[in-house]
Amino acid sequence: MLEAAWEALLIVLHPSRIGFMFLGIFIGIFVGLLPGLSGTVGMSLLLPFVFGLDPFVGMALLIGMVAVVHTGDTFPSILLGIPGTSGSQATIMDGYPLAKQGQASRAMGASFFCSMVGGVVGGISLYLMIPFARPLISAFSSPELFMLTMLGLSMAGLLAGKSPIKGIISGLLGLLIGSIGSAPAVAEYRYTFGSLYLSNGVSLPVVALAIFAFPIMITMLSSKGSITNNRPIKGGIMKGVIDSLRNKFLVFRSAVIGTLIGFVPGLGGSVVDWIAYGAAQKTVKNNTFGQGDIRGVIAPESANNAKEGGSLVPTLLFGIPGSGTTAILLGGLTLMGLEAGPRMLGADLPVTLSIVWTLVFANIFGALLCMALIRPISKISFIPSEKIVPFLLVLLILGAYQSNFSWGDIIVFIAIGLLGYLMTILDWPRPPLLIGFVLAISAERYYWISIERYGWEWLTNPIVIGIGLVIAFLLTGGMLMKRFSKSVESKGGDMSL
Repeated sequence: MLEAAWEALLIVLHPSRIGFMFLGIFIGIFVGLLPGLSGTVGMSLLLPFVFGLDPFVGMALLIGMVAVVHTGDTFPSILLGIPGTSGSQATIMDGYPLAKQGQASRAMGASFFCSMVGGVVGGISLYLMIPFARPLISAFSSPELFMLTMLGLSMAGLLAGKSPIKGIISGLLGLLIGSIGSAPAVAEYRYTFGSLYLSNGVSLPVVALAIFAFPIMITMLSSKGSITNNRPIKGGIMKGVIDSLRNKFLVFRSAVIGTLIGFVPGLGGSVVDWIAYGAAQKTVKNNTFGQGDIRGVIAPESANNAKEGGSLVPTLLFGIPGSGTTAILLGGLTLMGLEAGPRMLGADLPVTLSIVWTLVFANIFGALLCMALIRPISKISFIPSEKIVPFLLVLLILGAYQSNFSWGDIIVFIAIGLLGYLMTILDWPRPPLLIGFVLAISAERYYWISIERYGWEWLTNPIVIGIGLVIAFLLTGGMLMKRFSKSVESKGGDMSL
């Protein structure tokens, strides 16, 4: 295996393949910069161009793009409070407040460094998991996958701050919106009201942009000045890197979480950053998450790049896409004359190992390139709100429209955007709604498959019981910690009197 890895390294370092990798990196950063686009869109754009290409060249282009999409999406998430892709939603929670405090460079320095580390960890994990992948993936059937979706949904309460009940209700509302359209288990349509557009359900990019970006647009228009209120950008890039090094255990732990979640088919990248963020929120001491805590940027950014390495394991070895991006990657393999499955560990092992090397190199070069672009791009935060909002609204509407190329996308964008603004006014948490929406179809599908196959016996599965105990621990532990913190605050108040 080591000899094959060395051979793959020499192949990847060939000038023509390096050139295609850098082309993919530039495209990936550009796709991440534009709100509403995603790795799926970028992969779709590149797919026609890989037809007939040498597999090493084609994979250098595709993996180079995929590796850095979740690095480039940091710019709009931190500077504008708008998710560049679905994998950068949690970064907004603390990245945008830091930008408003004039610490955008610090936040992005930490973000890009953690993205680089997470991507490298994901690439190494892909290499190490190859020999052990088959028994691990075969251990996860529908009951275990259903419990993993429940684990993701349990984050709804944890991310709700001082009101878990509001978080749970918000998560249920997300489940309700996610259930619009065709049912996964029976031949019927729900909540379509006779609309052909709604029969396909509501698109994730539309919901993500509406629930986060639309309220911020209204807030920016109502408040005069720029995002930073003309504060100088302080706390430079290196300070963010030093912050990451000080929290090295959080970086590594979040990267491992991202790799493991990517490894499980079906969860995808839309929830990985929230799980890492929620785990950090409950384990980091003396945190001020949601108010501009740099550790709230470090955790999700370490996880979302690491996820790509994990999701490539089921994709390459079993033909099971871990996300929409890897689903299109399967098509790219076919166009280049490759076939996902055991052959990727046999005759096509050099191609598989070249993907590992490309993933590592692309994350390193992509992060360094983004760091070089921080200062010029950070100047966006000084532009007056009334000048930047019209431009951003055009981008957002185009981003929503490209989901299905239907006017219904724009109508749903405005409707859910108004709901998001109402939730902002009433101080209801928005992240749980998005988590519920993302996991709605997966949870329902895995539940019905489990019932049809195993009846209720699947509840006695040891892995199911183990995941259930983790969920119970997270929920009860979170509630107990909130009560403890309230009692400490009340005692502190009494003592001050």
